[in-house]
Amino acid sequence: MRTFNYKAISERKWDSELLGLIAAIYKEAGKQELYLKQRPEELEKLVEIAKVQSTESSNAIEGIRTTNTRIRQLVAEKTTPRNRAEQEIAGYRDVLNIIHESFDAIPITRNYILQLHKILYSQTKNPIAGQTKNVQNYISATYPDGHAEVLFTPLAPYETPEALDRICEEYNRAIGNMELEPLIAIPAFIHDFLCIHPFNDGNGRMSRLLTTLLLYRSGFCVGKYISLEAKIAKNKDLYYDALSASQDGWHEGNDDPVPFIKYLLGTILAAYRDFEDRFALVEHKLSAHETVRLATQKKIGRFTKQDIRELCPSLSVSSIEGGLRKLVEDGELKREGSGKSTRYYRTK
Repeated sequence: MRTFNYKAISERKWDSELLGLIAAIYKEAGKQELYLKQRPEELEKLVEIAKVQSTESSNAIEGIRTTNTRIRQLVAEKTTPRNRAEQEIAGYRDVLNIIHESFDAIPITRNYILQLHKILYSQTKNPIAGQTKNVQNYISATYPDGHAEVLFTPLAPYETPEALDRICEEYNRAIGNMELEPLIAIPAFIHDFLCIHPFNDGNGRMSRLLTTLLLYRSGFCVGKYISLEAKIAKNKDLYYDALSASQDGWHEGNDDPVPFIKYLLGTILAAYRDFEDRFALVEHKLSAHETVRLATQKKIGRFTKQDIRELCPSLSVSSIEGGLRKLVEDGELKREGSGKSTRYYRTK
């Protein structure tokens, strides 16, 4: 079985692109702390939207879906699940809530990871919830002509418990002894977790929940306000490409985790920059119309009402609709389509 040694990672030489991403994230994290002190109440409104987006997007990556209305009701705990998909969505919501509320009281150990997995499946009565896999799993791809190909073979079931213990021990030692920059250790841990693929089902969703947990524990709380899962879902091909590029030679310890580390750092940085954009919209006391106008000026190309709603969490849906309607009447926006297919784009 592969050995895990995060000390070896700490001795690597990193290129200027990766170091630049780390420096930029620290800069943005410092700004976020200042913003949170200035307007904490308004920014709390971003939390609700981020929870909905995270729950929806992480499940959608795995093909688990329901309607937008049902997602919002489930995340707000105003309804009970109606089917298996909604049960899994509600389970993700429960784990995310625990991470939001108690991240500092969740140690990174196999036992706690298994407990989180059990909660993920708590509403489905899945018999293997909270247990490592009992059958060999494979990471494969199905191509347009219908043929499937195994891209990567994770560890065997009998190797999995020990491997989970080892990556947790190595991560905790590296972080505790300050041997490795957290923004390198976190993607390295997630990469190893995905290569181990410790569960029969739920590995992708657990990896994204653990990403949020590890970031929170190291002081990077952007995922509370901006959904990292939504960013991954929007560019999931890049996610899978980076993971695939980093897996080659993993079993022998000859893998190169840099593509995946850079991908995840780029996603985190993009989330921080989105946070800054949204802060700009709550920083000044503007009318609803002016707030919507400012939000549209931050969009390039076609966008939806939901895109503007994400930027304007302090406004009601009717205020956003009214603002968009007025901007169309004034000739600042063009509207295309109708109903759920409605799109807008700027003319000025």
